[in-house]
Amino acid sequence: MSANSDSLLNTTGIQLPKGACIVIVRTEWNPAIVDALEAGCRKVLDANNISYKVVSVPGAFEIPFCIKRYWEANKYKDDKPHAFITLGCVLRGDTPHFEYVCQAVTDGVLQLNLLLPVPSIFGVLTVDNQEQADERIGGKHGNKGEEAAVTALKMMVCPKNS
Repeated sequence: MSANSDSLLNTTGIQLPKGACIVIVRTEWNPAIVDALEAGCRKVLDANNISYKVVSVPGAFEIPFCIKRYWEANKYKDDKPHAFITLGCVLRGDTPHFEYVCQAVTDGVLQLNLLLPVPSIFGVLTVDNQEQADERIGGKHGNKGEEAAVTALKMMVCPKNS
C-alpha cells in the first residue's frame, strides 16, 4: 500500500461520539470476499472501541432498503446507529445484471446519505473478476473493509456547520 493509503487508515485524534454504534450491512453473496471485508472492518472498529452490529441481506440490491428500515426502527433508541457500513461484492458476469445491480446499490446508498442524518459508507466491491476482489481484501490495494470502517469513523464527526 502507498503512504497515501496509510494516511487514509489513520484514526488518530478523531473525537468519536460517546456510545457510538455502527451497523454493518453485509451481503450473503460471495461470502469469502465479504467475510474478509467484514474482518477488516471489525479490526478497525475493535481497535477504536466502537460497538457494532452486523445485519445480513441476500444481495447488494437489498442493502439500501435494509438500512432505511433499520434506521426507521431504531432512530429514537439509545443505541441508534451513528453510521452504516455497506459490505458486498458484485462480480461482473456475462449479462447486464452487473451494471443494474451496481447502479442500483450506488444510487441507493447515495440517496441514504442525502436523506438520513447519519452516513452510509459504500464498501461494496464492484469488480470484473476474482483477482480484482482479492486485491481489495488484503492484496495490493489493502482491505477495503478497513477503509470503509475508517471512513465511517471520520464521517460520524463530519461537521454539521462549516
